[in-house]
Amino acid sequence: MVIYLTHPVHGAKVATMDLEAEADERNGWTRYNPDTPSVPEAAANTLVVKRRTTRKVEAEPEGV
Repeated sequence: MVIYLTHPVHGAKVATMDLEAEADERNGWTRYNPDTPSVPEAAANTLVVKRRTTRKVEAEPEGV
């Protein structure tokens, strides 16, 4: 039996026994299924257009 677990700080791991997975869940780990994507593929492959910022050019005073 293979149980996949994920943790927000420590990443992902595999537990081999249900008892081990239950102990890990008490310590903040959550089970997940690697075969089901968490983000739809269409949303994962979209590009985000960066907004271009324009800089304001200030004129230098004469005589400097």
